[in-house]
Amino acid sequence: MGFPGTWMTESESVVYRVVPKCACSTIGQIMYYSDHGEFFDGDIHDAKTGLHKWAMEDSQGPITRNVQGHRSYSFTCVRNPYTRVLSSFFDKICGIQRNGRRYRGNLVPKLVYDYGIEVGGDDGKQEFDQIRSFRRFLLFVRDTIRFRRPMDPDIHWSAMSGHVSTFIWNGGRYDKILWTEAFNDGMADVLGAIETPQAVDLSAIPRFNESEGHGPKRAHPVEDYFDDLSMHLIYEIYKRDFELFKYDFEDPSNKMPIGEIDLDEVHAKLGE
Repeated sequence: MGFPGTWMTESESVVYRVVPKCACSTIGQIMYYSDHGEFFDGDIHDAKTGLHKWAMEDSQGPITRNVQGHRSYSFTCVRNPYTRVLSSFFDKICGIQRNGRRYRGNLVPKLVYDYGIEVGGDDGKQEFDQIRSFRRFLLFVRDTIRFRRPMDPDIHWSAMSGHVSTFIWNGGRYDKILWTEAFNDGMADVLGAIETPQAVDLSAIPRFNESEGHGPKRAHPVEDYFDDLSMHLIYEIYKRDFELFKYDFEDPSNKMPIGEIDLDEVHAKLGE
């Protein structure tokens, strides 16, 4: 299986396991900058040079040797499950992607037809009942994760613990798991623990939110999208994420973690 979703600087200063919808564009650009003194011109996910990525065959050997030998500081980043799945809905389901088309071709028409979801018209910008459509989207998410129907779960809404675990299964070990909600503090810890060819001034780094503007703006507070049934579904899908990464399941309005992540617990439970 190897190390899917793993990126590493060419200098091998640091290793990062990507978790979609968790500041991955910004982290990738910081890694790129720390080697080259400039940002990648475009979406870092499109970069084919300047950064080792597991998806590129030539990078697999260096990544495997580094991770299995724990030669470099390794980290990942997580996010509150409530806001992450909401972000996935507005970006991937309601939004027009950077190629000018809907995400995954016929996925959105299928959701409109099978689940009665609205997405804001052809351009994703028209008004619609966001709460009703999001709750129907959650049923679809549950179906993909529990029953793998009508498709396998997508990386953008599959559980974070699933992404994080693949790194551990094949011999990787995390030195840090940071929260998107406390990004500067967490990233400062990472940069403070490594030596980079180029100095990185975290306060001067822009946020590379590549999904910004793809879809409609969220019209309501986070908690308005989640009634009792929605919260039940969320817990069914993301129970392990809440527990391991210390987020507050009881209060969707509280996006901040409520405890410290125990790395030993994460490795023990996700390495099973």
